[in-house]
Amino acid sequence: MGFLDRFSPQLLSALRFVSGLLFLAHGTTKLFGFPPTEMFAQPPEMFSTMWFAGVIELVGGALIAVGLFTRPAAFVCSGMMAVAYWMAHATQSFYPVQNGGDAAILFCFAFLYIAAAGPGPLSLDSAIAKKG
Repeated sequence: MGFLDRFSPQLLSALRFVSGLLFLAHGTTKLFGFPPTEMFAQPPEMFSTMWFAGVIELVGGALIAVGLFTRPAAFVCSGMMAVAYWMAHATQSFYPVQNGGDAAILFCFAFLYIAAAGPGPLSLDSAIAKKG
């Protein structure tokens, strides 16, 4: 697969952008009911654990998507997903496919990778670094 090596930086940016947008959508669902889901027909009570999760998803997802403060935002979001998995999913079953935690695991490790690898070339962080 060596022919894809030259696209590695751009694919990192694509992973960051798509992961950030998907995470952002979880925040808008929790906080604003959009897109609507049965689980979040009512917004969580302000300052509850679920409300803080929605805020982190909204703000962190937006920062990751545009690639601004990418490493710290991705690190915080990765940690939040690890906590979410162990608090909400792992208590239901050992197997992620049964406990619904596969997305939490994927977000956790995708964001951990982005925190380590950086935002990629197509990001605000990279644009700011080029100016400075």
